[in-house]
Amino acid sequence: MGQIKVTKCPVEGLYIIEPAVHGDARGYFMETYNLRDMQEAGLDMNFVQDNQSMSVKGVLRGLHYQKEHPQGKLVRVIKGRVFDVAVDLRVGSATYGQWYGVELSAENHKQFYISEGFAHGFLVLSDTAEFCYKVTDFYRPGDEGGIAWNDPTIGVEWPQVVGTYNGTASAEGYILADGTPLILSDKDQKQGLFEDAFRF
Repeated sequence: MGQIKVTKCPVEGLYIIEPAVHGDARGYFMETYNLRDMQEAGLDMNFVQDNQSMSVKGVLRGLHYQKEHPQGKLVRVIKGRVFDVAVDLRVGSATYGQWYGVELSAENHKQFYISEGFAHGFLVLSDTAEFCYKVTDFYRPGDEGGIAWNDPTIGVEWPQVVGTYNGTASAEGYILADGTPLILSDKDQKQGLFEDAFRF
C-alpha cells in the first residue's frame, strides 16, 4: 500500500484518506481512488455512483442520510474548502450520537470516508467550493432523512458560525464570522432533532 495513508477517526466507521501527491514545477499527479490500495487498508466497499456539487460561501448542506438504503460516502473537495461532518446514527455503535468533522480542501487533498449509518453534511468556508463524492448505494428520493444542522444534543462545532440556537433548524440569526449569511435549503431549515431521527 504505497499510494494512500488511511487514518481511523475517533468516531468508529470514519476514516481520513490521504493519497500520495507527486508534484514538481509543472504541477502534480495523484490517484484519487485505487481499489487495491483501499482493500489493503481494510476498506472493501463497492461504489455505484459519483456525484459533484458546487456551492458558494456560507452554504451548509445537511445533515442528510438515506433510511432503508444507507450510503457509504468517499468525499473530497477539488476547489475551495469545506468543513465536513458525519454523525453516528448506528444504535449498536460505541460512538452512537457522536460527530466528527474535518476540513477538506483542494490544497490538503484529504478525503473522508463515511460508512453506512451516518448522517452527513458540510459547510462551505471559501468563496466557492466544488465537492465530489462516491457512494455505495444509489440516490433514492423517497428514502431521505435528515437532522437539524444545529441540533443541541449533537452539538456540532461548525467553524466560523456565529448565532444563537432558537429551537429550530432555521438559518435566521446565523452568520459566518466575516458577516457572510448562512445559507440553507428550505428542506434543511425544517429538519427535525436527533431524538426523532431514524436509527440504523
